[in-house]
Amino acid sequence: MIDRWTQEAAARLPLSLNEVPAAQRIAGSPSTGAESLGVFGGVNVGVWEMTPGTMRDTEVDEIFIVLHGAATVTFEDRAPMKLAPGDVVRLLAGQRTVWTVIETLRKVYISLHS
Repeated sequence: MIDRWTQEAAARLPLSLNEVPAAQRIAGSPSTGAESLGVFGGVNVGVWEMTPGTMRDTEVDEIFIVLHGAATVTFEDRAPMKLAPGDVVRLLAGQRTVWTVIETLRKVYISLHS
């Protein structure tokens, strides 16, 4: 975790990446990694990254801002969403998603659960 008083460039923050578990992996060999920047006012703030490939996930309550990369997120209950730098997205706890990353995606997230 980054000390809450430290200024950090989220786009360059080193992350340890791990291969997506087989149960979540749909295509390719995606890896993900995250670094918590801290808990503020009861919410988690951090940086998350995924390399190219496709995986399924079940979301937590989260708002995120895409720093760089390109991806499509497909939802069970609404139209797919293309992601690009600068996009701000709200995810709801329990939503089932499929992430297809074309270019390594990095985001800053604010969530109720990490």
